[in-house]
Amino acid sequence: MESPRREFTDSASNGEELELAADSIMDQVRSDDGESRIKAAKEIRRLAKTSSVNRRLLSNAIEPLVEMVRSGRDECAEAAILALLNLGVKDERNKINIVKAGALDPIINLLQSQNQNLQENATAAILTLTACSANKPAICSSGAIPLLVSILSQATNPQTKIDSLMALYNLSTLPDSLPSIVSSNPIPSLVTLLKTVRKSSKTAEKCMALLEPLLGFESGRAALTTEPGGVLSVVELLEEGSPAVKEFAVCALLTMCESDRERYREVILKEGVIPGLLELSVKGTTHKSRSKARVLLQLLRNSPRPRPELEPAALENIVSDIVLRVDGGDRAGKAKKMLAEMVQVSMEQSLRHMQQRALICTPNPSK
Repeated sequence: MESPRREFTDSASNGEELELAADSIMDQVRSDDGESRIKAAKEIRRLAKTSSVNRRLLSNAIEPLVEMVRSGRDECAEAAILALLNLGVKDERNKINIVKAGALDPIINLLQSQNQNLQENATAAILTLTACSANKPAICSSGAIPLLVSILSQATNPQTKIDSLMALYNLSTLPDSLPSIVSSNPIPSLVTLLKTVRKSSKTAEKCMALLEPLLGFESGRAALTTEPGGVLSVVELLEEGSPAVKEFAVCALLTMCESDRERYREVILKEGVIPGLLELSVKGTTHKSRSKARVLLQLLRNSPRPRPELEPAALENIVSDIVLRVDGGDRAGKAKKMLAEMVQVSMEQSLRHMQQRALICTPNPSK
């Protein structure tokens, strides 16, 4: 008799035979024999890896696989959690059903496992489950957040760090999760990541996407400013980050300055924010990044008086005020040089705008 693997893969065009092969695997994963269950779990993992059809056909295996994760046997739990991981990939219904089947408690326990492989696989599984909005409230209330922050800090496997970061970011899109995340103090670990990853990378983007809302809390701002190089790590992104990273960075700094201008203005200024902020205010790729940069420049002035939104040409007076207060000749010189370039760009943009308006307003003599 052929193995379930051969039946399943060779009969992909025959729906009835596919279902029979799936039934055979289901019988194995429900059996009392531990080795048969492990073998079936490994087969489910393989078959569900790339096929949405297989993920749906094998969805009935979710409950027995969750029982295997609870078993207490490392080999059994590892095979089952990897199978669940692949069943949940790109399948929202399976993600929801995995949580409904009671998988969270045993997976949370594995996040604390001394077995590194189990901890890493559990982190990847949580990441997959957090990609489904319907699962986020249950995961937030399960106690996963402090454990994910701990893994972000202590994991030795770079991919596991990224998985925990991504899971925390996914959860952070649920506003009710933010107090729990900020109280678990992930900011030192986020700063460490920002110092080590490429500034324009997706990892840097997710770090900043998570960090920005945390700075809406006083404890988050305190954590960033007391962490060595914390504010500097954000300021550097204004010059070296991708467009998305720059936007998150300027929004984060603006959140700080708007929350308490007197407290954070000098903290931000002394890290040499002006060159990157100047460039972003004129050359930012989105209206949001440009406008936020201009608002922040205004807040960094000596005078906190509110003004209407600034045109690029109005930046000269603002930056002249700020540059006089920047310590260090190199940064001040760079800011002044960049100011001249920015003003030139602004003048060129204004000239093009005037020319376009003139063309629009000029009557057509042929009519």
